[in-house]
Amino acid sequence: MTRHAALGRDPADLVGGQWVAAGGGECEIISRNPSRPSEVVWRGASSPARAGEAVAAARAALHVWSRWSQEKRFAVLTRYRDLCVKHAARIAGLISDETGKVMWDAQGEAAALPAKVDITLDAGEHGPLRRVSGFGLPLSGTRTGRCWFRPHGVMAVLAPFNFPMHLANGHVVPALAMGNTVVLKPSDKTPATGQLLVELLDEALRAEGAPPGVVNLVQGGADVAQALVDDDGVDGILFTGSWPIGRKILEANLDRPGRIVALEMGGNNAAVVMPDADLRQAAIECVRSAFATTGQRCTCTRRLAVHASIADRFIPAVVKAAAALTVGDPRTPVFMGPVIGEAARQSVLQFQSSVRNGDVLLASGARPGDGWFLSPGVMQVGRFVTGGAAVALSGHDAGADVEVFGPMLRICIVNSLDDAIQQANATRYGLAASIFTKDAAAAERFLREARAGCVNVNAGTAGASSKLPFGGLGHSGNHRPAGSFSLDYCAYPVAGMIESGPAAQVPPGMTFDDGWLR
Repeated sequence: MTRHAALGRDPADLVGGQWVAAGGGECEIISRNPSRPSEVVWRGASSPARAGEAVAAARAALHVWSRWSQEKRFAVLTRYRDLCVKHAARIAGLISDETGKVMWDAQGEAAALPAKVDITLDAGEHGPLRRVSGFGLPLSGTRTGRCWFRPHGVMAVLAPFNFPMHLANGHVVPALAMGNTVVLKPSDKTPATGQLLVELLDEALRAEGAPPGVVNLVQGGADVAQALVDDDGVDGILFTGSWPIGRKILEANLDRPGRIVALEMGGNNAAVVMPDADLRQAAIECVRSAFATTGQRCTCTRRLAVHASIADRFIPAVVKAAAALTVGDPRTPVFMGPVIGEAARQSVLQFQSSVRNGDVLLASGARPGDGWFLSPGVMQVGRFVTGGAAVALSGHDAGADVEVFGPMLRICIVNSLDDAIQQANATRYGLAASIFTKDAAAAERFLREARAGCVNVNAGTAGASSKLPFGGLGHSGNHRPAGSFSLDYCAYPVAGMIESGPAAQVPPGMTFDDGWLR
């Protein structure tokens, strides 16, 4: 086993309050520093059997934890928040080492952890807690109506590698706030960050006297995820990842209509640049959004639609700005680090090599040397066309339904706002979209017609406010937005009518003799 200096213990799972060494399992799990692949960050082994043990432990803790007052549960979360603030440098360092994320980006992710707690517990006018706080109202002189919220139960959180702590945290914090218990399975590409997250949660839970099993950790790959999805003791699946895996989760839950399934599955996001736009603002935001986190954000701009009247100026500027981005060691002041692994690197290069008729590679992502590095890639294409496998196989879709998860931007030229909106919507994904224009009417029309869950004006697609909902349509999600709306899928409403008087009326066709009760 290999242990990173940021971790408080050797590689392990947490089941029912007991840390169990991640060794002797059926499948070895290794994460490496993407900028120095010979450097092992975490090494252990997984066992699908532990998934069932973790679910059972979470079920055993649920009775006590769900009956704790909100104040007691919130005390755990605020203690956890304070630990995240205290250990921010340690958290950011591990994120950078395990994902290859540049330090300024890793520090931003570390800062998002305690911020999520504050946002989740906000009961103000726009705070998420207000929507799940319940209410009462009079229904008659003697009858009142009440609505209150109950936790679903045991929540399985399946986390991704690109924001391994922030996105896991975004599910775990609201789930705990509403009284659920949790089994977290980190990505098998980022087990160390998952372990650090649970170490901090476990410290806060123990300090506040929570029952063992409120939060459990099981490391592993697809086999462990499948074991969690198949376990009837799980009441909710909270997943962030790709559409193919999300589809499998949906299929596995066809006979479980009572289980909450919240899916965030990436995007093939479009930005539109109109002739009246501030071209400097647009160029900077489009390049930033295309290549932030080395193109490994689900909100990255993958497709860019540029109006023909400015294309000869704007497209070369984008290519030059992309080429000028600094790429290198994430611990140095650079814009881009490596991608997560060699398979991810080859996937981007393979897409670039499949140049279709009319497509022009303006900047290649190929980059020699050690580490899983890529340079920003830019391709000019003809049209984006959606339509499923048949269109993709024909070679004329320009990747409208292909989410290339890396530093790869595709650009097309459009002739009108109608054309631009059509091209922006030419994908089965629907996570994010942006328009750059000074025309208020055009902006409002785009806000109405862009088929996405996150739509921006004069701001890039990458990046989202945790004070707002976050989610997408189509292959991007199943209408369970996260962000400030994550509490909504962590509890369900219950309606009740409370009668305080003898209001029962005998309806027509029914007879009741009071003497029957004597």
